Amino acid sequence: MKNFSHYRIFSQRFLLFIAVLLSSGCATIEGPPNPDDPFESFNRSMFEFNEGFDKYALKPVAKGYNFIMPDFASKGVSNFFSNVDDIVVFFNQLLQFKFTEATATSARFVFNTTFGLLGLIDFASDMNLPKYDEDFGQTLAVWGIDSGPYLVLPFLGSLTIRDTAGLAVDWTYFDPIFKRQTLNQSLVTLTIKYIDLRAGLIGASNILDTVPDKYAFVRDASLLRREFLIYDGNPPQHFNEDELFDDEDLFNDEDLQEDTVN
Repeated sequence: MKNFSHYRIFSQRFLLFIAVLLSSGCATIEGPPNPDDPFESFNRSMFEFNEGFDKYALKPVAKGYNFIMPDFASKGVSNFFSNVDDIVVFFNQLLQFKFTEATATSARFVFNTTFGLLGLIDFASDMNLPKYDEDFGQTLAVWGIDSGPYLVLPFLGSLTIRDTAGLAVDWTYFDPIFKRQTLNQSLVTLTIKYIDLRAGLIGASNILDTVPDKYAFVRDASLLRREFLIYDGNPPQHFNEDELFDDEDLFNDEDLQEDTVN
């Protein structure tokens, strides 16, 4: 009960911190804001901060991690955190009324925790039990909550207002890393988790370095990926057939009429 109260206070302070950042970010915007990215000035500043942190701290540590960790060991660490994440996925599948998927995820967790040695071995994938990706941000989307503006936070990276609130809920109520550990233990565990994650993205980040506007590329890719996940790989088509006939003169062009007559 003490841990629950502790993390509830932490999540409240986390959301308050976000509100302070947003209020300071709004003051830095010059000119009319981008409707898809109204906090762009603030976001670019945070993006540069995260890039600096990654360049001088996280990426070198991740390279060292790759150098000293055997492939089977790093794979085991990744599998372990993936197995822990299935707990978050399971509860969010229930909240989204995806009972068939929730049953598969619970079976996946049980098999990987037992036969897979606490999740170090992905035993469930060999049994054709797929890995799902659900979080409370997606649950809010399914419930009809708008995403809100795009947001870049220090260390956490690309989010939206909805996903930021969802992350706080997942950490407070569902994620066993936070529910079963003290705050200091959780921070150590999360550090290991994100170093392992970053180590697996070394090649992809090198490709991103060649993109002219890295911020815009990451923003657009992040928003598209979230939409893809929310709709389980089948996002709605944004093309509107009525747009084809917006121009009233489209079929009144004299040259086109002459060509038709000839």
